[in-house]
Amino acid sequence: MEEKSIQNNAGAKGVHKVYLNARKSAVMSGVKDVLSFDAKEVYLETNQGVLLIKGDELHVNRLSLEKGEVDVDGRIDSFAYSDVEDNTKKAATFFGRLFQ
Repeated sequence: MEEKSIQNNAGAKGVHKVYLNARKSAVMSGVKDVLSFDAKEVYLETNQGVLLIKGDELHVNRLSLEKGEVDVDGRIDSFAYSDVEDNTKKAATFFGRLFQ
């Protein structure tokens, strides 16, 4: 059984963990909300930013927002994070310079 773990203890942001098992299932903690999902993509708001999971035949099997846990099954191809705060700051700076 293949198991990979990503753990980040970032102080105020909180703990976020991802366990990937043979690219067929993932168990995540530190999840604040499920933003959207379909068979090819799952968007999660986590303690470490927005997480995009891409794959095929993806299913959100277990969701516990009280505990901050989500289980996803299917063929998982990739995980990608984006920091919402950083993108907002960049956009504000760009428009601030544009309209000065």
